[in-house]
Amino acid sequence: MSSVASAKQTTLEKVLHEARAEKRAALIGYIPAGFPTIEGCKAAIDVLVDSGFDAVEIGYPYSDPVMDGPIIQEAADIALRNGVKAKDVFSMLSHTTSRGAAGVVMTYWNPIEQYGATRFAEAISAAGGSGVITPDLSFEQAQPWKTSAESAGINTIFVVAPSTTDERLQKVASITSGFIYAASLMGVTGTRTAISNSAQELVTRIRKLSDLPIAVGLGVSTPEQAREVATYADGVIIGSALIKELLAGDLDSGLAKLRSLAQSLVAATKSAERL
Repeated sequence: MSSVASAKQTTLEKVLHEARAEKRAALIGYIPAGFPTIEGCKAAIDVLVDSGFDAVEIGYPYSDPVMDGPIIQEAADIALRNGVKAKDVFSMLSHTTSRGAAGVVMTYWNPIEQYGATRFAEAISAAGGSGVITPDLSFEQAQPWKTSAESAGINTIFVVAPSTTDERLQKVASITSGFIYAASLMGVTGTRTAISNSAQELVTRIRKLSDLPIAVGLGVSTPEQAREVATYADGVIIGSALIKELLAGDLDSGLAKLRSLAQSLVAATKSAERL
């Protein structure tokens, strides 16, 4: 079994441990920093935390998002037009953690490299953040980042897919901490009408190789899908479905719709019967 944990538990690790002890999956929401506006983003984070989400992923808006589907791309474009910079990402992270939720940043590698890996890891820690999800960083290139993150006391969260071989899963698990991000399918983010069987199969394969918590994302969009994933995963990640509520109409109506969906997702996740 392979597991990597920091000497001092991050808030994320504590949240996942508590959820496991309560025999439920943790609920993790994704929102791009500065979307739909800086203040609107803070309000959306408040809605998720107040509704009972355990953790929030703050997305670092990026101009070439290879993993993101059209909904997240549109939100990221809006954030970029708002002039969002690294400081705003850290500010949204700090807002999340000040509300008592676990906070992580999801970013492609280029912004970290431009900012400086050590400086970026230290900024995450200073904002009370638990770690960083790096979807396009391979384990072959990850050791310098792993060193910087460990020095800052934050988690390094890597993404695996149904196509990932067992040998590669083992290697990814060996440099991952916090949780392993299991992509439910091949392709980009977005809402789906159903969750692929490959998601549960991937979780089963990972459990044979690692005792790290496993969170499933990509395509989980309805309370019914969240409940289904919560029966076998340690965490359920929701992104596009939340953002979709904020893309239509004004901020107040968007936040109201977001609150309704968030509360439904929390209730569904908590009611799931664990396998």
